[in-house]
Amino acid sequence: MLRVCLFLLFLFSGAAVLAEPCDAPAVIISGINLSGNETTRNQVMLRELTFAPGDTVASESLEALLQENQKRLFNLRLFHHVNYSYICQEGRVQVQYEVQERFYLYPVPIFDFADRNFSAWLEKKDFDRIDYGISVVQRNFRGRNEEVRVRVQRGFNRRLELSYRIPYIWRKYNLGADFAVADYRSHTISYTNFNNRQYFLEEDGLPIKRTGVSAGLVHRLNVQRQQGLRLSYHNEHISDSVALLNPEYYGQARQERQYLRAELFRVINKRNNFAYPLAGSYFEVGVAQTLFLENAGTPFTTARVKYVQYVPLSDKYFYMAGAEGQLRLAGSYAFADNVALGYRSYVRGYELYVVGGQHYGLFKQGLTHQLLDIKSIRLKFIDNPKFNSIPLSVYLNGFTDAGYVVDTAFEKGNPLTNRLLLGGGLGLHVVTFYDIVLRGEYAVNREGNRGLYFSARFPF
Repeated sequence: MLRVCLFLLFLFSGAAVLAEPCDAPAVIISGINLSGNETTRNQVMLRELTFAPGDTVASESLEALLQENQKRLFNLRLFHHVNYSYICQEGRVQVQYEVQERFYLYPVPIFDFADRNFSAWLEKKDFDRIDYGISVVQRNFRGRNEEVRVRVQRGFNRRLELSYRIPYIWRKYNLGADFAVADYRSHTISYTNFNNRQYFLEEDGLPIKRTGVSAGLVHRLNVQRQQGLRLSYHNEHISDSVALLNPEYYGQARQERQYLRAELFRVINKRNNFAYPLAGSYFEVGVAQTLFLENAGTPFTTARVKYVQYVPLSDKYFYMAGAEGQLRLAGSYAFADNVALGYRSYVRGYELYVVGGQHYGLFKQGLTHQLLDIKSIRLKFIDNPKFNSIPLSVYLNGFTDAGYVVDTAFEKGNPLTNRLLLGGGLGLHVVTFYDIVLRGEYAVNREGNRGLYFSARFPF
């Protein structure tokens, strides 16, 4: 949460349209001009468009076509704004897209909490559980929409991470790739759950060490549709104290394991705005197979699916409903792999709990009212257009969530497992420059717990 607030030096603004109407019933696209993309290569932008010079378009469909492609370019998340204009002459139309590029190098200091979320840290209020360091992100590397990330983190949790994403390595077949290496070490480990709360072991040494490398091949049709295969190798080690306290952490009191994972995935992202969507839909599905080396565990298969629909009800009111689920199949399960709700996905109102299991289902819905929508707050003392305009949107959101976790391995002593979880409440969401989303939500759950929770990402 604190780290996200450091982004408040960056800005983006909205979009505008200038056009000269076409009189003919159908027009031919005579050309496409691009301007403002000083770093971004023309080909990166042109590949996202659904039309090309020489195409014939019905005049009544032209505006909708250009607006849809405006959204596609904006959702590359490379530009503060995307404007378009066009001129019709004698049945031919010349189109121009004008963009304002963002700042692409982000050296972000890390000052973060070592727990799952801010609410979990606030429950302990332990200032020793702080992480610090630096994360450097180079977006739009070489002007090709490539991305390089480097993270050096010290403190309670130590991380070294390097990743490189290439949208296209074989343009003819729309193939891209990503590569990553990571090393994680911590002074503490959550070795078991009881009453759906994590129990931690802290040592002067490092009771948990994880190292991994991955490589993925991505078939990228456009910014909205992607599918691919990712392969990874992992090496994990725990101290003898962890294996003694919970012999089932890796199973059979093991202290080390190595495994390979292969994952197939597909994403169809038709949201109008990837940072804070108000219209459109999102679909994601993935299947992964995990194989352990040297008989260090039982192979398991994991399948996940997610679908969300965003519906504008009027200019100021919006509705969202969606569901996701997980199915994990294995002959036996290690505690370390018994992850369901409470981490990446959770029922709001249960932020302080973890609900482990093999399978889960999650449903979320919300009604949003737009309170404020300022396209641009100009900072006259800054000349650079990449930094001198702040957009600001504020939304009031009422929500209800429901979830259910199936656990047949570690359910003992965890009453929220195999039980319907219900939560609801009211939240205030702030959306501003560089896709930053800040959420404060007051929620109540089925158990009668109430609380104010903070987050820095879109809820679903």
